[in-house]
Amino acid sequence: MEEMDLTSWLPESAKAVEVRLAGRAPELGIILGSGLGPLAESIGDSAQIPFADVPHMRTSTATSHVGRFVCGDLAGKQVICMQGRLHGYEGNTSQEIAYPVWLMHELGVRALIVTNAVGAINESYRPGDFCLMRDHINFTGRNPVAGLEPNKLADRFFTMYEAYDPEFREVARASALKLGIPLQEGVYLGLLGPSFETAAEIQAFARWGADTVAMSVCEEVIAARHVGMRVLGMSLVVNMACGVGGVNPLDDDPLKVAQSREADFCRLMERIVAEMTI
Repeated sequence: MEEMDLTSWLPESAKAVEVRLAGRAPELGIILGSGLGPLAESIGDSAQIPFADVPHMRTSTATSHVGRFVCGDLAGKQVICMQGRLHGYEGNTSQEIAYPVWLMHELGVRALIVTNAVGAINESYRPGDFCLMRDHINFTGRNPVAGLEPNKLADRFFTMYEAYDPEFREVARASALKLGIPLQEGVYLGLLGPSFETAAEIQAFARWGADTVAMSVCEEVIAARHVGMRVLGMSLVVNMACGVGGVNPLDDDPLKVAQSREADFCRLMERIVAEMTI
């Protein structure tokens, strides 16, 4: 597949978005995962921009992913929120998944919150738990910075040490404590999908030190760190991973779990956004 022309495409995309922003200047990006889209309804004085209206950007096809940017005020900060994301299992390349992150950076965003729904590998976790990402294992087999074009945006080689910002993680822990919302913290493992993992794979991932697993996030975070964006990652556990406690993940209803935790998710995220120093 032909590589993106990022140096010309990103300014074109940014110009189209800026027209719709009508003077809004987002400082924080948020990507909302499966079942977590309702947070976007809390954004005040908002502008909605469907992904399909942004030149050079792919659209979302995943269930519950609306597929639009929602831009406005959240907890006193100007945010640009992806209500839904792009996945590799939808047929998107790694750079197509990274593109909206690089676009947010082009718009002036310097910090990113990624969220998703995950399966729990750690047997002490339960569906309905929130889990802060301490680190990740990219097991997609892909990297959005591979190639010639991303090297024009920033240095090709960059550190992923403390990819999930320690200061932001402390803000998240303190926010959860103040709200009385229990918060796990662990290592997330991202796969390409769309098939769920085998029980043997989950056992292997547990030995690697992974606590949760899903099919998103890693490529977005790599893209963000490539251009120097600070990152916070938050997951909602919607099921136990394959074989953990004899579980088959398809026996659970992830969207029902997300709906049951919607109010606490919105309270927690709004408190974190309010307390973050960007």
